Amino acid sequence: MGLAVVGLVCTLVVSAALTPPISNVSSGPVSNRTVVGVQSTTTDGRVVALDADGHRVWQYGHANGYHDVSWLPNGTVRAAFIDNGYRNCGPYESPCARTGVRIIDPKPSPHVVYEWTFPVRSGLNSELHDAELLPSGELLVADMDREQVFTLAPNGTRTWQWNASERYDPPSDPTRTDWLHINDVDRIGPGRYLVSVRNANQLLVLQRGEGVVDVVNAEGNWRLLNKQHNPQYLSKDAVLVADSENDRVVELHRTDGEWSVAWQAHGAGGIGFNWPRDADRLPSGHTLVTDSRNNRVVELNESGAMVWSARVPTLPYEADRYPGEYPAGPPTDETGDVGTGTTKLPVFDYLLDSARHVVALPYWVAGWHLAVGCVALLVFLVGLWLFVRASEKPIA
Repeated sequence: MGLAVVGLVCTLVVSAALTPPISNVSSGPVSNRTVVGVQSTTTDGRVVALDADGHRVWQYGHANGYHDVSWLPNGTVRAAFIDNGYRNCGPYESPCARTGVRIIDPKPSPHVVYEWTFPVRSGLNSELHDAELLPSGELLVADMDREQVFTLAPNGTRTWQWNASERYDPPSDPTRTDWLHINDVDRIGPGRYLVSVRNANQLLVLQRGEGVVDVVNAEGNWRLLNKQHNPQYLSKDAVLVADSENDRVVELHRTDGEWSVAWQAHGAGGIGFNWPRDADRLPSGHTLVTDSRNNRVVELNESGAMVWSARVPTLPYEADRYPGEYPAGPPTDETGDVGTGTTKLPVFDYLLDSARHVVALPYWVAGWHLAVGCVALLVFLVGLWLFVRASEKPIA
């Protein structure tokens, strides 16, 4: 029995000692303005700003979770957020959640200078993941609660709306189920928007006044995209995507009308990606990745080598490097795979990933640790049962 426990403890100690560190500051030039939206399911959400050494410069909380964050030209930060426990619920029962957008000014100390919210039935799978300001002054919103994309004038009037039910078969009430999980929208041209429909494994291009004019992964092939987040438009034939459930960052190119993988990264710094949810091509050609379940933000160069990495609070959603996600850097000229992924144990990794949404665990804990722990527990219980049986036998 004792050997099983000792073996498990030794396995954990050795893994902790040999796993590469999360933080790894670059020796080259790195911007000192990286902002991270922390969703967090174990503590309060927050917006965190990091310097070139990966150290926290400032942070702002006051919400259950933050998602999309973006630098604005004046140095403020636009952040999508969700907060629970409200009584002003509109059509929903009280208490409910409210979700929306804040603009945070970090000076002289972080504070909100603008806020717009609306009620949602639940704080889970209904939160606003993304919104951005358009040149017209309108707010472009990806509404995951009712599965729609719309624009909002400064006076609060909706000026345009696209409903996902125009393309997909809707449930009776999309606010009661995680139907499509529309989690991102970006302006890619005048009246033209790139939309991530996570649960369909698809990216849509919407043209205002026309509807859907282009689709990436029209067949919904999970090998190409699997519940992706935060695509970045590089050109009409290239897109960079955090391919979350495939634990990779992937650049897709269109050739002869077909989309295929041109470049992909499965990890950085000796650590495989675990549910990456954002990837931005920087003007330098480097790629900034938010590696959610590893609680880090990493920067890769064109060949996939890690040049910068910083530990961030539990479950980051997105990172933005000043001056912002757009204009994006160029499509890659590299081909093939970079980085090293980790082998997954289907049942144990699923259980471990579920546990990370409830409790903060060290990034180096893997599914096979859980498997070893189960074996050790089984050996311990069998040994205990044999010991009890032996102690019950009468002495001759």
